[in-house]
Amino acid sequence: MCRNITELRGLEPSATAEEVEAAARQYVRKVSGITRPTTANAEVFEAAVAEVTATTARLLDQLPPRRQPPKTVPPLRRPEVQARIAAAAAK
Repeated sequence: MCRNITELRGLEPSATAEEVEAAARQYVRKVSGITRPTTANAEVFEAAVAEVTATTARLLDQLPPRRQPPKTVPPLRRPEVQARIAAAAAK
């Protein structure tokens, strides 16, 4: 369905809460067709993100360990993405 959602199971160190939420947000965006929620739908959008985040965290906690790590590095672990986030936070 969405090739942009990163595999989080099997990461070393384990996926952070921020990475789980980012994946949940991407999923909700894809399913809803809403990239930027308006004030009219922000509450329901954020509630969906929270539910998917919680469910994803439970899933990752309950699955057995992977034999091999994911093939790609999650975006929030990539140096160029971390630099972009740091630059935005410094503004």
